[in-house]
Amino acid sequence: MEIRDVLVDIVLTILLVVSTLTLVWRVWQDLTMAVATTLMMLSLGGLFLSLGSKIWRLEESIVSRERTMRVNMEELSQTMAQKYDNTVQHIDTTVSELTRRMYR
Repeated sequence: MEIRDVLVDIVLTILLVVSTLTLVWRVWQDLTMAVATTLMMLSLGGLFLSLGSKIWRLEESIVSRERTMRVNMEELSQTMAQKYDNTVQHIDTTVSELTRRMYR
């Protein structure tokens, strides 16, 4: 995950903390309440960042699994096509042998 992807979340978290601190500071004028509320908003912002990170990792995992499944399906398709071609060739050979034997 690059910093550019998370920059908006970090700025919004800082804005959340600063606005909460300003609100508490103006309304109650209580330093303990302001610090507690700021820490609470900071932890909430951290949870949002953590959740965003987990979702990003989950998306990467899904993309990786999809790519792996696509490659496996292509290999399976090629293998099945080869088996089909071999079977058709074997049947053609058997039919031609039987036809030759019948006309002898």
